[in-house]
Amino acid sequence: MTALAGLSTGGLLQGFSLSAALSYEDFLKHTNMPFDDTSLSLIGQYGSWANSLIEKELPKFSFRRNEWTDIAKWKNAAKQRLIDRLSIPVVKKTGSTTTHIYEYDGLRIEELEWQLAYGRPTKAILLKPINTKGKLPGILAFHDHGGNKYLGVRKITRTSDIVPSFVAEHQQESYEGLAWANEIAKRGYVVLVPDAFPFASRRVMLQDVPEHLRNGLTDDDPENPEHIKAYNEWAAEHEHIMAKSLFSAGTTWPGVFFAEDRVALDILCSRPDVDNMRISCGGLSGGGMRTVFMGGLDERIKCAVCVGFMTTWKDFILHKSFTHTWMTYVPLLPNELDFPEILGLRTPLPTYVLNDIDDGLYTLPEMKRADAILKDIYKKAGASENYKCSFYPGPHKFDRKMQADAFDWFDQWLK
Repeated sequence: MTALAGLSTGGLLQGFSLSAALSYEDFLKHTNMPFDDTSLSLIGQYGSWANSLIEKELPKFSFRRNEWTDIAKWKNAAKQRLIDRLSIPVVKKTGSTTTHIYEYDGLRIEELEWQLAYGRPTKAILLKPINTKGKLPGILAFHDHGGNKYLGVRKITRTSDIVPSFVAEHQQESYEGLAWANEIAKRGYVVLVPDAFPFASRRVMLQDVPEHLRNGLTDDDPENPEHIKAYNEWAAEHEHIMAKSLFSAGTTWPGVFFAEDRVALDILCSRPDVDNMRISCGGLSGGGMRTVFMGGLDERIKCAVCVGFMTTWKDFILHKSFTHTWMTYVPLLPNELDFPEILGLRTPLPTYVLNDIDDGLYTLPEMKRADAILKDIYKKAGASENYKCSFYPGPHKFDRKMQADAFDWFDQWLK
């Protein structure tokens, strides 16, 4: 378990990687095991001391502190501190190019791409109902991590009746067989799904790293399931290298996510068929994490839906950091904001958090404590009715029932 850095190849528990010494089945059993002894921690006797560093008082920029009474002043100060900690790289705005347009299952589908100043072009899928007129509300839909960096937009979209088995399996495990971006688009939305850094079109290509780091793998035969499995195992073990390099470059992984997601948001908001006053974002797991930062920082997001990524820094310290990707962490920020308070920066704008009771990525007590923190923030702001949190039976997922509830929330606030 020494190399755990990012989630399982099966996609059921987004955010992990597997050690070669630990089978997938054993890993699932381990991570879904009830946490009965709270006197133990991932770092042994150092756990209580480490936790005390952030638990002795409320974080400095927590709206729950008595000195913060003006919500506007709090948001300005806390957002600036978050921006400083993220060290968001400068990514110049860019336009998109449409490479293909076609129709499928009642939707007009556009395949887009745009070129940033670094890396290969970002590919994206845009979906909207056929024959619609006027401006529609827009959704920036984030795909999950799933321990699968070979896939990106295909995790939550469907553009043909022909679906590769490795895509169908992922959608079945995480989304009960649905391509949720398609399903919400059918309700009358323009939905943009971009590949995230470093997934799919934005993934690290083996040919671009030194040969001694490739583990004998190549980029040949890319759609072969065995190749995909091997690549994802390689990419999981590469996460610590990417994280260290980003830290050494003076930035953070969440900062890079936000910079690139903001480019996608700019593209979505600039479209003539989108009402840029009715914009939302949402996603499962790694997509939920991206929702936390995008929803917390950019007020163009009028409605945010975070699925399967809500807990506290305490949960990461004591119990669950080993189940999570390096993409989660922002050095020093826990002194100033607890994890739920990042999303709380969007108060009083509408926010919906969906959790799974048996989610192996978090402990239930800390999921509930995160909910209590967000409730306190919205209550203090006089906007309790704009926040909602739900708990569902089962493991880490965004199933049909959860999707239906999330889609109703989109409709409530964007229509």
